[in-house]
Amino acid sequence: EEQLELWDIEPHWAYSGPQAAGVVNGYDYPGRLGTDRFIAMIGARHLVMSRGRPRPALVVMIGTAVTVDALDTSGRFLGGLIVPGHGIMLRALENGTAGLRVPTGDVVDFPTNTSDALTSGGTYAITGTIERLHGHLTRRAGEVPLTLVSGGAGWKVVPHLTVEHELIEALIFDGLLAAQAHRAAQ
Repeated sequence: EEQLELWDIEPHWAYSGPQAAGVVNGYDYPGRLGTDRFIAMIGARHLVMSRGRPRPALVVMIGTAVTVDALDTSGRFLGGLIVPGHGIMLRALENGTAGLRVPTGDVVDFPTNTSDALTSGGTYAITGTIERLHGHLTRRAGEVPLTLVSGGAGWKVVPHLTVEHELIEALIFDGLLAAQAHRAAQ
């Protein structure tokens, strides 16, 4: 806030509420949903609607943690999953297992060394989480969701996903812009 005062700009804080910009927050306690997740879902909903017809969306953010969130066709947040990002998984194994070090391995189908086994295992844990919720949402919605992947480590994971997806560089920023436009239109 102090930095913005230099330019006489009033900040508008983003927060998770019961609903905003076409997204209904289905969290048990809406204010406890991470604001980054809520704003990313607003960005995803805006993208879905800009393409013409409502459809379900799977919103994936890959960074320190991985979040996989489901939006139904009406824009209602149904729920989501949170798993550790690749770095946290590797550090947990390094700290909890004698002799393992953070690898520089590759993702391969059948790893035959520890570095490749750790890198492949972490990547497949993340893609498996995404693909599992994709299946749940497909069955619930009766159609394949638009799967949007964003976050700093998204580019590392998407080559290994088996579901159709799009890599969106700045979904949170898209969500902030959509929320602001929606607020201004009211």
